[in-house]
Amino acid sequence: DKLQKFQKIRQENFLYLESKLKSLEEYFIFPKHLENSEPSWFGFLLTIKDHEKFKREDILKHLNSEGIDTRLLFGGNIIKQPYFIKNNPKFRIVQNLNNTEKIMNDTFWVGICPLINEEDINKIILSIGSFISQII
Repeated sequence: DKLQKFQKIRQENFLYLESKLKSLEEYFIFPKHLENSEPSWFGFLLTIKDHEKFKREDILKHLNSEGIDTRLLFGGNIIKQPYFIKNNPKFRIVQNLNNTEKIMNDTFWVGICPLINEEDINKIILSIGSFISQII
């Protein structure tokens, strides 16, 4: 019964956060949805563009110090997971894994679940903005 309401709130939270963080595109790659799709976003995915300006660990510590939880993007580079290392399954790598490495090292989520309201999202926006202003 709550699914459509939850999807709507997630979409609204995503669009609000996206619009307010737009000015920081110099520092982050933002998620994009396919044309004619209506995703029910799990969270708002941020990938740091220039790894030399700041590290993911730095912004995560900052957000955490302000009471904002974050999550890493699941497993990252799967061939570096303990299962692959321990069991050495047969797989091949066709080309380099630069994008996989980038995401594994420079990507994180902030929440947009239905329990988060505009005040919470504004706190995320202000915290990310204050972190960026400290490094530039």
